[in-house]
Amino acid sequence: MAGPHARTVLPPPAHVVTVPQRTEPPRDEPPAPVKSGGPWTDDPYAHSLLTGHGPLYLRRIAPTTPGAAELLPLDVERWCAGPSVADTDVLRRCTGPVLDVGCGPGRLVAALAVRGVAALGVDVSPAAVARTRRHGGAALRRSVFERLPREGSWDTVLLMDGNLGIGGDPVALLVRLRGLVRPGGRLLAEAAGDDVDERLTVRVEDAHGRHGRPFAWARTGTTALLHAADVTGWTLGKRWVSEGRAFVELHRPDRGQPPRTHEEHLTAHRRPTHP
Repeated sequence: MAGPHARTVLPPPAHVVTVPQRTEPPRDEPPAPVKSGGPWTDDPYAHSLLTGHGPLYLRRIAPTTPGAAELLPLDVERWCAGPSVADTDVLRRCTGPVLDVGCGPGRLVAALAVRGVAALGVDVSPAAVARTRRHGGAALRRSVFERLPREGSWDTVLLMDGNLGIGGDPVALLVRLRGLVRPGGRLLAEAAGDDVDERLTVRVEDAHGRHGRPFAWARTGTTALLHAADVTGWTLGKRWVSEGRAFVELHRPDRGQPPRTHEEHLTAHRRPTHP
């Protein structure tokens, strides 16, 4: 029996027709936008270090130069492998302690550790630092422009695999590295294979279009490197080519004037303006 507050449900009137609701066909949704991560950190570079292979590129954002390659390949497979013949040539010139700037996956730091040479890698990429440590090398997640251990007392500084591009200003970078190495110490640097001197804005990108945020970069060939070394107080030791890669050994003089600041270098070497 229904209670006193129960409601009576009546059937719909005869003239009301219940029409089933039509289901719209699914519409094609636009693809999800590619998320951009931080440079060298949560961008495709980190994934490539986990897998040990590319393809991976630096995409040229600016300036746009007619005829210039838009994608600059990054040699991830070589970086994640053991030291090559050219690398071994560099390692033989290292005396400790050694600082590897932009150590990447750490093949050189780990190789130096095996040789019993004290070495430290620095890199802004957590994946690079983790991989270096897994392979037996010591590494810190830090920018070269931040405070580093043993400033002014490193015997050898390494700048390999295109890392002359760090910061987009080779002069500023060489000024900083001169302050890290001891008087009489050396910088072993790898120059770009072609004789270029470019200041770029680039981003890391994989073959599927996933990419990180744009950042400043430089491409510096041997001629431009030697000019930057000259204006920043380095002296040339040796230069050589191995496996198609160009290398330069620079020395910080034992004695002499203290290095000028980056601003002083710019003032001293600024091109004169004409009215």
